[in-house]
Amino acid sequence: MTTPISGTHFGLSAGGYHATIASVGATLRTLEYDGRDLVVPFDADEVRPAYRGATLAPWPNRVVDGRYTFDGVEQRLPLTEPTRGHALHGLACWLDFAAIDRSASSAAFAATIEAQAGYPHRIEVTVSFELDDHGLHTSVTGTNTGTTPAPWGTGPHPYLVAGDGRVDDWTLTLPAASVLTVTEDRLIPIGLADVASEGGGVFDFREPRRIADTFIDHAFTGLDRDADGMATVTLRAADGSGVEMTWDGACPWVQIHTADQPVAAIDRLGLAVEPMTCPPDAFNSGTDLIVLQPGEAATASWTIRAV
Repeated sequence: MTTPISGTHFGLSAGGYHATIASVGATLRTLEYDGRDLVVPFDADEVRPAYRGATLAPWPNRVVDGRYTFDGVEQRLPLTEPTRGHALHGLACWLDFAAIDRSASSAAFAATIEAQAGYPHRIEVTVSFELDDHGLHTSVTGTNTGTTPAPWGTGPHPYLVAGDGRVDDWTLTLPAASVLTVTEDRLIPIGLADVASEGGGVFDFREPRRIADTFIDHAFTGLDRDADGMATVTLRAADGSGVEMTWDGACPWVQIHTADQPVAAIDRLGLAVEPMTCPPDAFNSGTDLIVLQPGEAATASWTIRAV
């Protein structure tokens, strides 16, 4: 049998949930609850569009111009976002991860980012997925198996689906006090702003509000957290159905994107919600950048559930 373009597939089921994990990029290809999509899916024999469900490492979001300096040495990364001239979403998203553990409701995968031009470090990335009655739980761990300190960041890239309709029809609750402003053309970070005042409050979703025609492709921080240190984004359709994503303190940032596309058939199909351990261009700013010493590991976790 021929392996699908998106890699070997692993189906998980538990408590009314069903997920499909594709090995290329340790990608969440589908997630359903009682037959309704919680994320925008894609076909098994399709090149994964727009990073849907991919694991992002060793950085999420962008490295501006693909250039950064680390440990006194300037590095140049391949420009994987050619229209804007940046290195986008890391190096792990096209690796074929190997399954290292498997059950009816869980699977774990591992791949190695080998030292290369622009990122001269060896990092082992392990990704675990587990379904239960409370949703899909994911953890990503990066371990420095090389001999030099390495910059590290991670996050997921699901496009959440609340129910019927599209992004414009759904109500968003985003408990973030600050938004990272960016240039309009290349989305280069400028600085933090208060969501209550930036753009007349257009990015303020601390109280539930319909997204309507708002364009968002921004990182947010200053997150409200519950007693367990968890932050939660909630997305609801008009009928009250919905989906929420929760993550721990390892991710002080979240990128939100309304998935605007020039082709009407795929425009604003889902809302990208991407918890991140660091903001865009952290390899240059150093903000919340994790530096893994040889032998050191770092883990971040998140959950997607139906509401």
